[in-house]
Amino acid sequence: QVSTLQTLPLQPGGLGAHTVVDCSLEIERKYDVIPAVICSMCCLFGIIYCFFGYRCFKAVMFLSGLIFGSVIIFLLCHKEHVLDTQLSVEASAGIGLGIGLLCGLVTMMVRSVGLFMTGLLLGLLLALAALLVTEQFYTPTTVWVPLGALLGSGMLFAVLTLQWQKAFTMLSTAVFGAAIMTICADYFVEMLVLGTYIYECLRLSPRTPLCWYSWVILGMWPALSLFGVLVQWKLTDDSFSHTEVVLSRRQKRVQLMRIREKDAKKHQQGAAQEGTYRRKATPVKRYAGDLLAPSYLQSLRDRQMGTGTSLSSMGTTNHTMIDLDYDTGSTAPLTATTPVVRV
Repeated sequence: QVSTLQTLPLQPGGLGAHTVVDCSLEIERKYDVIPAVICSMCCLFGIIYCFFGYRCFKAVMFLSGLIFGSVIIFLLCHKEHVLDTQLSVEASAGIGLGIGLLCGLVTMMVRSVGLFMTGLLLGLLLALAALLVTEQFYTPTTVWVPLGALLGSGMLFAVLTLQWQKAFTMLSTAVFGAAIMTICADYFVEMLVLGTYIYECLRLSPRTPLCWYSWVILGMWPALSLFGVLVQWKLTDDSFSHTEVVLSRRQKRVQLMRIREKDAKKHQQGAAQEGTYRRKATPVKRYAGDLLAPSYLQSLRDRQMGTGTSLSSMGTTNHTMIDLDYDTGSTAPLTATTPVVRV
C-alpha cells in the first residue's frame, strides 16, 4: 500500500502537539525532472562546501551569495506574494536566479562582503538548529522570537567571521554544506517533509510531527558538519591561507606594473639620447714636457725665425734639449751633452 502520512486533526489551541502520526505507511514519491536535477546539483555543491570549502575560497564566496540571494528572492516572490500579481514558479525562479548572480559576483569580488555573508549563513543555521531543538519543549507565541534569534545570531557570527576568518570559514562551509546535503537527502527520501516542517516552524504555523526517519535524516546534519570540519582542518593546514593567495596576486600585479614603468623609462631615455648624441673627440696623450709654459715655447720659436736673439746665444745652455712638438710629445731628457732644438 502506498499512501501519504496519515494524521489526526489538530487541536484547536495547539500546533500539533497531540497529533498522532502513523509512520508505518510508505511515502508516496513523485519526482519531477527539474527539482530532481536541481537537488542533484545542490548535493554536489554541498559536498564541495562541506569538505573543500576553504580550499575553493573564491568559488565558495560566489556560491554563498548566489544561493542566499536566490533562495530569499524566490521565497519572497513565490511564497509570500510580495508583488501584486501571482508569479509562477518559473518566473520566481528566474528573478531569484538573476538577483542571486548579482549577489554572488559581489561576494566574490569583495572579500569582506563574502566573509560577512559566510558568517551570516553560519549564524542563521545555528539559530535554526537551536529553534528546532527548543521547539520540542517550548513554542513561541510570536513570530518575532525566531526572527530575532535568526538575525541576532547571524550578525554575531558575521562579525566573528570577519575577526577570525580561517576558522569560521571552515566551520561555516562545513555546516552549510552538510545542511544542503541533508535537504537533498530529505527530498529524495521523503519529498521534503523535513524542509516543510522547518519552514512551518519558522512561521509558527500548524505542522505535522516528524517520524523517526525524519529525525535520522536531520541527525545527518551535525554528523556531516563535524566530519567536514575535520577534513578541512587536515587539508588546509598552515601551508595554505586565502589571504596569501590574494596578496600574491596583488604583488604580481604591482611587480608587472613596475617592470612596465621601467621599460617605458628606458625607452624614453634611449629616444632622447639618440636625438642629442655627439661623438667625443679622442683625448690627446700628453707627457711631462707638456707642462712647459706656452710663452716660453713661443719665445723659442721667435728666436728660431730670427725675430729674437740668434741661436748662438743658446750655446751657454748646453744642457738643454726642448721638445717644441708638444702636441705629439717627446721622451728625450731635458739634460743633454749638446744643445738640441727640435721643431
